[in-house]
Amino acid sequence: MFRTTIVLTWIILATIFFGISSILASFLDGTGNIAHRVARIWAASILRASGIRVKLRGLKNIDPSKSYIYMANHQSNFDIPVLLAHLPVQFRWLAKAELFKIPLFGLAMKRVGYISIDRSDFRSAVKSLKKAAETIRKGTSVVIFPEGTRSLDGKIHDYKKGGFIMAIDSQVPIVPVVIHGTRAIMPKATLRIRTNNNVLVEVKKPIPTLDFTRKRKDTLMAHVRKSMCESFNKQELSV
Repeated sequence: MFRTTIVLTWIILATIFFGISSILASFLDGTGNIAHRVARIWAASILRASGIRVKLRGLKNIDPSKSYIYMANHQSNFDIPVLLAHLPVQFRWLAKAELFKIPLFGLAMKRVGYISIDRSDFRSAVKSLKKAAETIRKGTSVVIFPEGTRSLDGKIHDYKKGGFIMAIDSQVPIVPVVIHGTRAIMPKATLRIRTNNNVLVEVKKPIPTLDFTRKRKDTLMAHVRKSMCESFNKQELSV
């Protein structure tokens, strides 16, 4: 628990410092790109303090100059710093509204251009998805966790449909991203952090959305889920 206390203390201090830095950077650069780079430094500092080593595989599957909707499995709070620090592209988060209420962190997210989804309010959720689709069509990539929340047992669970509706509306390819090993670091429902672990991030081949309509969103969901589950089930035990 001593190491956990040290890491948690660093996370709090780093969030305050880099949160303020991101907010200031957002005033200097309206695109949010500089603030996103600051967020990447924040994430990398947390991984370094935790002794987490990350291996990235499959980066050749994407074109950094194009926009995508990255969909990742969600096992731990460490998924966020892992993706921020090691996915070397500009992107914005599509995240639940509760995260935007965190002092400094939430304000920084808003200033950078991350998109809030209020799942307790249907109209608000629909409005947010439309805004996200418009942002993506203009060339911005977005990262979402299609499960909507962290997995308790480490398995990939059912997906929420909102992200797939957004993908179909924007007509931008979906890139499945499979994260291995973060649950061992910090499982859901615990504050304990197990340091000095290895993480593998797999970037899969993009799945086109041009041929899909909202009526066929379940088929698109099945394609994405199959791609992610095949890699997750094969690699998880070897991480």
